[in-house]
Amino acid sequence: MTNILITAAGSNGDIAPYTGVGARLRAAGHEVALATHDSYAPLVRAAGLEFRRLPADPRTRRADTADAADAADAADQAPPPGPGGKRDLLRQATAFIKELGGGIADAARDDTGLLLLSATTAPLGHHLAEARGIPFLDLPLVPAAPTGDFAPVVSGGRSLGRWGNRAAGRLSLRIIDRLYADAAREMRARLGLPPATPRTVRRRAEAAGRPVLYGFSEVLVPRPTDWRTGLDVVGNWWPWHAPDAQLPPVVEDFLAAGPPPVFIGFGSMAGGEGERLSTLAAAALRRAKVRGILQSGWAGLTTRHTSADADILTIGEVPHALLFPRMSAVVHHCGAGTAAAGVRAGVPTIPVPVTADQPFWAARLASLGVATAPIPFKDLSADHAVARLAHAVARLAHALTQATAAPARRDHALSAARRLAAEDGAGEVLKAVERLAA
Repeated sequence: MTNILITAAGSNGDIAPYTGVGARLRAAGHEVALATHDSYAPLVRAAGLEFRRLPADPRTRRADTADAADAADAADQAPPPGPGGKRDLLRQATAFIKELGGGIADAARDDTGLLLLSATTAPLGHHLAEARGIPFLDLPLVPAAPTGDFAPVVSGGRSLGRWGNRAAGRLSLRIIDRLYADAAREMRARLGLPPATPRTVRRRAEAAGRPVLYGFSEVLVPRPTDWRTGLDVVGNWWPWHAPDAQLPPVVEDFLAAGPPPVFIGFGSMAGGEGERLSTLAAAALRRAKVRGILQSGWAGLTTRHTSADADILTIGEVPHALLFPRMSAVVHHCGAGTAAAGVRAGVPTIPVPVTADQPFWAARLASLGVATAPIPFKDLSADHAVARLAHAVARLAHALTQATAAPARRDHALSAARRLAAEDGAGEVLKAVERLAA
């Protein structure tokens, strides 16, 4: 039995997968704590894990801080800072990371025997591991190490050629080093460690061949051919939910009242745009003649702003694992976890990527044949002109029709779901933990 500390920071998609990993480790007899933000304490405790607090909770702070958390989480693949807005976002991400550093240092206990680190927390957790002599394992959710096979994931999936892809990947690592520099300096001083830059610490880990387990599926992204030994793609880690969990009665009643609906939700994206997006979604659903379920999310989607429609239901948080298989198609922002959940359910996707790694996953879904052509979120937003809104409604309605009326796309989705079902990502983490414990 090992006392394990998992650290994860950001939005729900950055944290929920680690509840599934933690529950699997706990079932094998390990003691597991998950350090994350206060908003996710109920989720952590419901999975049977000990909750430990990390500061800088994006859900209780201003919108720009939430954006900074997204920027920090994508920093493993961050592009060069551009003028104006991007520089501001990187400054906000740096402040978010500095606040996070102190919380991570406090999260470990004297009996902590192993650290499992998300992409956002790993550059800080490495210093903690060095100071306390604790073994660690990095568990990122997206491909981060440079490769010639594809460009850094925030580039949207557009290849720069093998040389260009690798160069952009190396540049992204230097940018994350810069983002974490101030926090690393403060953390090392607090922990009594000699000065060392994030780049130095990162290169030590690389030179030592430290294992890294990536929590995505080769169904979507085959392991790059030029990655070093020890960088392994193990399959998705699914958020924990109770074995006897069921959909709320209102959802079951809605599903029973007609043909399978389309899910529409944007997770932690599009904060404050609920009224406009709800109007657009309702109009597109009516035009495509399909029923719909709107998940409120951070955008605040609701039927309150639309005319009464018995064929549209608004819901709050519901496990995707229970809901998605009951849908005819899913419309979402294509975060890594939500994209995988759609594939797992065997239903077609209409990708509406917003930022960061989302265009990358949207392109992967389309290339796999399980999704329509992506609709960039900006094409559905920002302009309230009647003509522009009508065009957005027509475009989304056309995608809804393509997704729900094409048997080939559903066949591709079902085939991909069968391949995904053969993987056991959490089981691979358990094997790695037991090798480290031995």
